[in-house]
Amino acid sequence: MVNRKWLYSLSLICVCLSVLGLDSDESYEGTSEASFKDAVVYDGTQRNNGSLPQENGIRKHRTTLPAPMFSRNNFSVWGILKKCIGLELSKITMPIVFNEPLSFLQRITEYMEHTYLINKACSLSDSIERMQAVAAFAVSAVASQWDRTGKPFNPLLGETYELTREDHGYRLISEQVSHHPPISAFHAESLVGDFVFHGSIYPKLKFWGKSVEAEPKGTITLELLKHGEVYTWTNPFCCVHNVILGKLWIEQYGTVEILNHSTGDKCVLNFKPCGMFGKELHRVEGYIQDKSKKKHCVIYGKWTECMWSVDPQTYEANKKAEKKGDSKKPKSQVSQWMVPDNDDADDMPEVQETVAMIPGSTLLWRISSRPQHSAKMYNFTNFAMSLNELEPGMQDLLAPTDCRLRPDIRAMENGDMDEASREKARLEEKQRSARKDRSKDEEEWSTRWFQSGTNPYTSSQDWLYTGGYFDRNYSELPVIY
Repeated sequence: MVNRKWLYSLSLICVCLSVLGLDSDESYEGTSEASFKDAVVYDGTQRNNGSLPQENGIRKHRTTLPAPMFSRNNFSVWGILKKCIGLELSKITMPIVFNEPLSFLQRITEYMEHTYLINKACSLSDSIERMQAVAAFAVSAVASQWDRTGKPFNPLLGETYELTREDHGYRLISEQVSHHPPISAFHAESLVGDFVFHGSIYPKLKFWGKSVEAEPKGTITLELLKHGEVYTWTNPFCCVHNVILGKLWIEQYGTVEILNHSTGDKCVLNFKPCGMFGKELHRVEGYIQDKSKKKHCVIYGKWTECMWSVDPQTYEANKKAEKKGDSKKPKSQVSQWMVPDNDDADDMPEVQETVAMIPGSTLLWRISSRPQHSAKMYNFTNFAMSLNELEPGMQDLLAPTDCRLRPDIRAMENGDMDEASREKARLEEKQRSARKDRSKDEEEWSTRWFQSGTNPYTSSQDWLYTGGYFDRNYSELPVIY
């Protein structure tokens, strides 16, 4: 009989790695993934890969995917584990049905969805106002994770992704610079020379029984070139609940410090944990202070909704009034969420009322609404819908290592899950074989567009862009697909 404690631990690790996009590529050759031939195909697709035609000379990006996501309701962790008993944990790969049709390189590109906030910061003359815009951008960068429980595809070593958005005024290049540990580096720059935004991401996992916590190791750096300012920060912790039983849900928590290395201004943001009653779910509160530690404003809101700014005196007065009002209210019964019927799952608390605006507040950022069919499309935002779009003629321009050319992601986007599974297995085997060949020849992997170095502003280890990608000389790139 299988040891139940071992089985529980195994299932926890297996699902956690899947949800966060960190499962192994050392898949078990004898484990076949499920067939999807009987799945219902969504017929509400748009022609031309979902793209919209040009309007007044400006091309509109697609607003849907060629096919909807497949239901995960019929796939159980136990059904997967039965085939994996006795295997090493490093040799377990989750079925592709738990994926979403994006590479992790494309997922981190979603930081750029609200680039208008960077452009706004560049246009402001006051350093505190610039910090407000940067803080709003830092919060907006994690907003797309709301309800996104599908895992992105693990980037292959040497995989790249580029994105040029003339309508938003920037271009970006990213590269998978390490496979063990997995490290993704990115570099974005303004098309008119206003800013540079770069960083490297390598999450660290911790397991907590029914949930998994991801610590987003790596420094994020934003340079506002016009003002000669540099801002750095790290992202908050991310926790995925109910990795074994119940509905998956995500919360962000932890303290994020944004430092202006040029002026000494600092923004401290507290991403609040859910708490027992769920009152603090998604809430963010913080303040901006100058180098003399004088507080200039308080920032509050929700990372899933909006962020506001108000002066500290008004904020404190409002807080005192709220406490006084709460003390006069009769104590309500303990919520059902606090005392669940069983301890099998952590039910997500009901979302509380929207952020109550304090009179005199200034709106810094509000999340863009998702398309009505988002739930059928992996809960993608409009921006995410466009990231894997392959426009006519683009293939001749892209580097052969670009994510858009990955056959497994393309097949999944098109709704061909069997083909996606086969291609995923083939690519993983190709990567393993290439790694063995390098080891046999004692050859080290060489990154193409980034090099390991020291962040000049934080003195921490980082991956820095070496330039040259957009010169379009890709003749010596490896064949990874």
